Parts: sequence; structure tokens; C-alpha cells
Amino acid sequence: MRLSFHGADRDVTGSCHLVECAGRKFLIDCGLFQGSRQLAEENGGDFGFDPASIDVVLLTHAHLDHCGRLPLLSKRGFRGEIITTTASRELAKLVMLDAAHLQEEEARPNSHWPQHGAAPPEPLYSVADALKCLEAFKRSTRYGEPVDLGEGARATFVSAGHILGSASILLEATEAGRTLRLLFSGDLGNGTDPLLLPPPAPPRADVAVMETTYGDRLHKPMDASIDELYRAIADTFARGGNVVIPAFALERAQELLFLLNQGIEKSRLKPSTQTFLDSPMAISATEIFARHLEDLRPEAARLFQGGHDPLALPGLRFTRDRAQSAALSNIHAGAIIMAGSGMATGGRIVHHLQHNLSRPECSVIFVGYAANGTLARRIINGQDPVRIFGEDIPVRAKIYTIDGFSAHADQAGLLKWQESTGAARTFLTHGEEGSMRSIASRLAKTQVEMPAPNQGFDL
Repeated sequence: MRLSFHGADRDVTGSCHLVECAGRKFLIDCGLFQGSRQLAEENGGDFGFDPASIDVVLLTHAHLDHCGRLPLLSKRGFRGEIITTTASRELAKLVMLDAAHLQEEEARPNSHWPQHGAAPPEPLYSVADALKCLEAFKRSTRYGEPVDLGEGARATFVSAGHILGSASILLEATEAGRTLRLLFSGDLGNGTDPLLLPPPAPPRADVAVMETTYGDRLHKPMDASIDELYRAIADTFARGGNVVIPAFALERAQELLFLLNQGIEKSRLKPSTQTFLDSPMAISATEIFARHLEDLRPEAARLFQGGHDPLALPGLRFTRDRAQSAALSNIHAGAIIMAGSGMATGGRIVHHLQHNLSRPECSVIFVGYAANGTLARRIINGQDPVRIFGEDIPVRAKIYTIDGFSAHADQAGLLKWQESTGAARTFLTHGEEGSMRSIASRLAKTQVEMPAPNQGFDL
């Protein structure tokens, strides 16, 4: 039995792990690398394995850095099946089609390509490729129900509490009369999400593959983070500016809508507040929430069941088409504008930053992780000016980073999760090297590995 790593190795994005057992090959996730243009080139490189040789893909959840290369896998010869939860199947369709559309758009001659004199890149895959890939989603599963994978292998999805439908995956595989229990964390939630149920204790395992995004720090308490959000909005409006929030379309946008609604109900925010959700994907994802109440906390589920949508706050406007989005640049004060991508690597948020970042009366609120090389990380790190669409934009807006809203477990949560697995061997992935080393120094009673790209291990 062999385990190899082909993404998110000493880095945060591009999750992709391969298990070879009894003549079968199981891939856990196949995500996009996100950040610099060099990573865009890496996305188009060799997978490190033959896509046609993969029998089954087990998808932990629908974030782009976990599912975003699935259409490319299919384009290059994968003909097996993709198995995930029902909610992740719906969300992955949105994410992959949106990614394909954006890639096609960027490849058009008149697109905003920042490297003057150079042709924009060819898209990794087209909308047609993404639609073809969706045919591989032949089975979906529910939490706790083992899925037979053939040849003595089975997979069980357990809630990870990260986004709607997210899961950790227990893979039980037998070879030469020996059965191993491999547990892949996927992305682990921090248990404080106001909408999602907290993740249960993980199952026991022989080997654990654990994300380490926040392996070197603790999160600010949720109550303090909510209070900071409300104060930041009130202070910005008092200065006569707009609030711009780069928000991941899946989970973060919905969590913020819920909290803004709560802020209005508790008189922390004015009912007249204009809130714009400028992301077609986030709008569609919000609609999916109402169909998957089994993932939600009882209080949120009851509101949906009673016909009181907890995400439909007063003053909320959805902007689906580009003309509506462009018109937001004419609003100079009193608006909350949420748009993707959360790391500001593309999408409509980049335009809103272009129009608001140079205005001292405005604020930009970051509420999620920003990988190295992304525009969001450069702003957070204090770069001034930043280059957007070939133009140097001075950073004059007030910048907030509120990591208490993170959908990832912090160091304490990760340590608790690993200890609960009882795994004798633990592979650290999906984190920057410093974060990995920090948590590795605190892990006891387990052999710790920090795999390099394309490195394999016999189990």
C-alpha cells in the first residue's frame, strides 16, 4: 500500500493525495493551486500520476483548492467515478462551472491581463470540460454511511464542519490480508460557525493526513470577532465610506449574511444598511443552504423550516450580472459590498478593491485565509501601493483582518483532532511550512511526516 502527495505539500492550496492498494488507485481531492501566476502555470503541469489510472476520486468538499482540477483530470483521461456528499456535489458543480467560465473569460483578447505585451493563458479547461466531468459524479453519500469501493476497500464520510457538505474521509483498505485505516481530515472547521453544526470527534485511524492551515496560531474568540465586525462597519459609515469584504462564496458569504441579519435584529447595525452580495456563485450557494438543513445548527434550521430565511436581511441586494456589478462603483458611501474571491485572486472583488482601496473613508475587511502571492495577502502584509489591472493603487482604506471567522480549526483544534484519531503516523499537509513545523513540534505519540511535492510513502 502506498500513499503519495501531489498538492498542498508544504503549501496551502492544490490538495491532492493518492492511495494505491490491491491494484486500485484512490485519489482524495484534486484542487487548484491558488496565488501567483507561477502557480497558474503549475496547475497546467503534470499531475505526478496518470489521470487515466485513477479508479475513484473521493472529494472532501467543494472549495476550489480541493475540487478545481477535477475537470482537468477528466480532460486528461480520468474515466472513474467521483464520490462525495450530496451538498458537496451541488456546490462542486457551481464551483467548477464558475472556474471554467472565468478561465474562458480571461483567455479572451480584451480581458484584464496584467502582463502587458504577453498573451493571456489558455484556459486549463472549458465549460464543456467541466460539464463532462460532472458525469463522473455517479454516487453521493451521507455522513456515517460506508461506501463500498471494491477490492476490500470502503470509504466513510464524516462531517468536518468546514463548509456545507464538507467531510473528513476514513478510507479502509486491505492488501495482503492487512487492513489499514487512513483518515483524511480535508479542511476542519473550528466549531464556532453560527450556521453549521460543529464537527464530531473523528474516528480512530492508523494513519492520519491532517491540514495545518492555522497550525501556528489560535483564533480570536467568535464573540469578539463579531463585535469587531459591527464596529468596523459603524466606524466606516461614520467616515462616509463603503465596506468591502472579500468573501469566499461558499460558507463565508452565508455566515456573514447571517451575522449581518443578527446585527440588525440586535440594533448593532441600521436596518437601512445597503448590503450587496456581488457573486452569482455565492447567490446560488445561498439558495442551496435551504435544501440541506441536516448540516445546520438546530436554531438556523428551525428558521428556514418556519419560513424565516436567516440569510435574507433587510437591504440585501443580489447582483448577478456584470452591469449591476459595475454600477456599484457609483456608490461612494454607506454600502457593504461582498464579492469573491476571498483571496482576491480574481473575480468581481478585484474591481471593487480598485475603486475603494485608495479612499481613506472606506474599509476593507478580510475574514478568511489569504495564501502567499495573493492580492489579499499583499494588502494584509502592508504592501503599498498594490498593482491591480496594470495600475498602482495606493492603499488608503482602513484594513481589518478578523481571523475569528476562519472556517479552519486553529492550532488547539488541530491538536485535539489528531489526538482523538490515535494515529501512529501523521502526515501534515495544506499549510505553509512554518505553520507545519509549529504544530509538528507539539504533536506527541505519533510519527510526523511533512511530505514534499510528489513524495510517496509505503504504509
